[in-house]
Amino acid sequence: MPDSRPYVILSAAMSVDGFLDDTSDDRLILSGPADLDRVDAVRAECDAILVGAGTVRADDPRLVVGAVRAEHRTAEGRPAQPVKVTLTGSGDLPPESRFFTFGPASKLVYAPSGAAAALADRLHGSTTVIDTGASVELPALLADLADRGIGRLLVEGGGEVHTAFLTAGLADELQLVVAPLFVGAESAPRFAGPGRYRWDAEHRMRLAEVRQLDDVVLLRYLLGDDGD
Repeated sequence: MPDSRPYVILSAAMSVDGFLDDTSDDRLILSGPADLDRVDAVRAECDAILVGAGTVRADDPRLVVGAVRAEHRTAEGRPAQPVKVTLTGSGDLPPESRFFTFGPASKLVYAPSGAAAALADRLHGSTTVIDTGASVELPALLADLADRGIGRLLVEGGGEVHTAFLTAGLADELQLVVAPLFVGAESAPRFAGPGRYRWDAEHRMRLAEVRQLDDVVLLRYLLGDDGD
């Protein structure tokens, strides 16, 4: 991993046929208590958690570490909660969402010049809005996070964000949970979309771990050139 960016972990739960959710109004529950506890542990090890603006709007995630692990972080001299990070092209982010209102975590939003100023006004100073210029570019975003002391970044979606990190070759690890169900809806959101990926039939990802958690399976892949 280059020193200019954090170590990047992608985390997702999907159906057997590769979907993150179905098309109903209710959020599809893919994993159970054991996997949720595992995710909490991974979050607690990271300095920041990133999701796309679409995930903020659709899922209204809290993106927090549980109380016990938050206390452990504090005892270690770290902030109780990882920094929350999102990126947006349009600036369409609801200030009332739990991303902004739940918990004491610092919050960063990366937005292009056309949206950054208005977004900062709408968030009333509760969040640091970073003007990225003409567009939001992942290498520059990661470099800025590194400059802010973020050494380990957890990316939790959605599918467009996962696809962008993977096709740009900017992920070091993939933690993929597979649930024993099918969605089968063509318009439902997928874990990854079309694109040019580094990992193909001649360049396979390195499988580092397989673990059963209740009725789901965790597959942990290492994506670096040297397998580290």
